[in-house]
Amino acid sequence: MKMIVMRSRTLALVAGCAALAATLAGCGGSDAAGSSDKLSVVASFYPLEFIAEEVGGDAVEVTTLTAPGVEPHDLELTPKQVGSIAEAKVVLYEKKLQPAVDQAVEQNAEDAGFDIAPAAHLEATGADFEGPADSGAADALDPHFWLDPVRYAEVVTAVADRFVQLDSANAAGYLQRAEALRAELTKLDADYKAGLKTCKLQTFVTSHEAFAYLAKRYGLRMIGIAGFTPDAEPTPARIKEVQDIVREQQITTIFYEELVSPKVAESIARDLKVKTAVLSPIEGLTDADTGETYLSLMRENLQELQKANGCA
Repeated sequence: MKMIVMRSRTLALVAGCAALAATLAGCGGSDAAGSSDKLSVVASFYPLEFIAEEVGGDAVEVTTLTAPGVEPHDLELTPKQVGSIAEAKVVLYEKKLQPAVDQAVEQNAEDAGFDIAPAAHLEATGADFEGPADSGAADALDPHFWLDPVRYAEVVTAVADRFVQLDSANAAGYLQRAEALRAELTKLDADYKAGLKTCKLQTFVTSHEAFAYLAKRYGLRMIGIAGFTPDAEPTPARIKEVQDIVREQQITTIFYEELVSPKVAESIARDLKVKTAVLSPIEGLTDADTGETYLSLMRENLQELQKANGCA
């Protein structure tokens, strides 16, 4: 009889603990519960982070692998970041842009990985892409699709479709937000077409060969000092070639970017007595607290191109 009473007390204690745990989970664990209800998304770098947040809204929880101020081409992952990739429902990345991410996806998130490159319709370097002789193999695909608003809009559509596939309960919201973002990109494209239509100069010089898609879309010619990787060292022959082009075409400005050293661009500009200015490749933000976004940075780029190339 005594054993029966003890067993009853034990069962009551277990039941009480279970109820207490459930109560605590409902009250003190609200953040964790809220997070688990959201679609967990890992974005490899800022242009994909922007799309994920704009399309996902409150229905997603976005983690980015490339922190503000970090050059995405050189990204190395921490164990914690590899863990976030393994746990995510979807990993947005561009294959061959960040080798560390490619490897982590292949090893830990093969099903969750979503390579956006096919949707971006990447192209190889060629006659339409005036770049440095040391930019790599002739068939290398240019990864900088996001600097062309039309290509970027295609990726927005692909990401929205993926979110709908994984989280049909929030499909209407994903599709509505994607449509709104595409409308913004359509307006951005129209502004670029109008703003660059009547430029005195059609050529611009950049420290990093990132703007070929933009140049092609709007009838300009990009001259890159370095190749696709912004910290690549240009050869002396390439620097001379760029200097000759600047002199011959009376180019007024050498563009550099925020996340890498401007020394080479500044040196060329100083030798030729021309200006320097920032033309952002928008690979990442310099600081998360600036309030800058993909859209605001693209409009700043438009203004800088208009000033440098004498666009009415």
